Amino acid sequence: MVDSSADQSLKTIREGSAEILVSEHVFYNPVQEFNRDLSICVLSTFSRLYQQEKATARRRKFKEGDPPAEEEIKLESGLKCDQGLRILEALSATGLRSIRYANEVPGVKEIVANDLSKSAVESIQQNVRHNKLEHLITPSFNDAMTLMYISTHPEKRFTAIDLDPYGHPTRFLDGAVQSIEDGGLLLITATDMAVLAGNTPEACYVKYGSVPLKTKACHEMALRILLRCIETTATRYGRYMVPLLSISADFYIRVFVRIFTSQYACKKSSSKQSMVFQCTGCESFTLQPLGILKSNPTEQNPNQIKFGIPTGPFVSSRCANCNHQHHMGGPIWSGALYDVEFLKELLKTVELEQFKKLTTIRRIYGTLSVIQEELHDVPLYYTLDRLCGTLKLEVVSMMKFRSALLHAGYRVSYSHACKTSIKTDAPVSVIWDILRCWAKTHPVKKERFVEGVPLTAILAKEPAIEYNLKDIHPNANPPSRKESLSRFPENPAAHWGPGTRATLMVSENKMFKSVKNQNKRRKCQTNDNPQSQIKCLDLESPERKQPKTEGLESTMVE
Repeated sequence: MVDSSADQSLKTIREGSAEILVSEHVFYNPVQEFNRDLSICVLSTFSRLYQQEKATARRRKFKEGDPPAEEEIKLESGLKCDQGLRILEALSATGLRSIRYANEVPGVKEIVANDLSKSAVESIQQNVRHNKLEHLITPSFNDAMTLMYISTHPEKRFTAIDLDPYGHPTRFLDGAVQSIEDGGLLLITATDMAVLAGNTPEACYVKYGSVPLKTKACHEMALRILLRCIETTATRYGRYMVPLLSISADFYIRVFVRIFTSQYACKKSSSKQSMVFQCTGCESFTLQPLGILKSNPTEQNPNQIKFGIPTGPFVSSRCANCNHQHHMGGPIWSGALYDVEFLKELLKTVELEQFKKLTTIRRIYGTLSVIQEELHDVPLYYTLDRLCGTLKLEVVSMMKFRSALLHAGYRVSYSHACKTSIKTDAPVSVIWDILRCWAKTHPVKKERFVEGVPLTAILAKEPAIEYNLKDIHPNANPPSRKESLSRFPENPAAHWGPGTRATLMVSENKMFKSVKNQNKRRKCQTNDNPQSQIKCLDLESPERKQPKTEGLESTMVE
């Protein structure tokens, strides 16, 4: 056990049940504590369900007579379970996450804490000894992709694989879907939100194979792009994905998916992927699936399904609402973002006494409650402020707008990704009709009506029916809002974000340059020397810009 007081270059970080010793240059980001706490809750729930499924499978083998008596497997955290989970943390850094998994997740057989950096592996070994977890955690010095590729044999596969790289995780997916056992769990994080949210669609296509759109629902679209990438990677090997939980939080997205093997289920994959058409004027969207399923019953198989190709396009060359053209994006995952039954079990886990000690448990419970209320079979969402802004209208009350949809017989919910979101199964024509009714009592200024703008074309039409915007529907206020849960928490501190890359991920010249160029614009403005100003401006010229250095595994704590 290392004494931090003996070495002034080491400092102690405590999080949950873990206490790790790290050197001063290692960056610790408290933002990711929510990520780790949530992952512990998900893994604990999965561990319990995994043991139940194994017990059910063993009973099925005995068709006749009673099965032999089985000893009850006790799932306790911190103790080795010979029939438990075998977990790989592919990019472990200092091992903080692995140590917390070992201490707080019940039913663990082994955790492999891997990193490519030799100093990181030494740090893992030191921290494992410091926390007395040598019986559960095995440090590994290897390339993450190589380690997963050599673990594709059924006897070497992992039950759960955690991928939390700096940036995009796509280069690790091929090895991950092959080295996970049937029914195993993938925990995957992506932090390159600027790419996924549509700032550089060409880069997103290179990394994920999809084109994102600039939309207010960009965070959900980011989740669906990542899920679609995982699905297409898995189907190459006769495997498919079932999302258990998908979350957009802070500066990243996090998905928890199970991987199963079935050639027949892989054929249904195209029906769960869609192209997205978005109007350039009113920003309404339409999804067109890549494949369709048709019922084709026979005497031998009344539930037989026929796979088909849809006819299209689903939209005309001009938007039916505002007469503008469309952008086309995708393909994206258009199936469910979470599993209803698993989410119920996860909420039961979160309410257990041992998990109430987690620092972010209040936020976890609030976020999961909003996700449980979310329409899981409706892709993407609108935002109320953007809808009213398109028509230059006074923003209608959220409760009134939700009530109008509910009174009309449609379903509506929030999205956990945005506090002003409108997720509904109502056609977009109904949404505009409701706003047309609102515009009658809250009229738009006449000077706003200019030829060619969306509001002129939309408000020129009369609503098909009069929608009820006066009476508040009993279900308009969701339970999570009534109970004042922590649904959309604000950032607790300034500069709340991913931080900088770890030192070992970039060259020394890059790091020195980044330090040298800090506040360079402000320095230029306050510098009285004209020659210095020219030099500062030259730093920003395209000829001086250096290409980004591709990093290896992170040596950050997170």
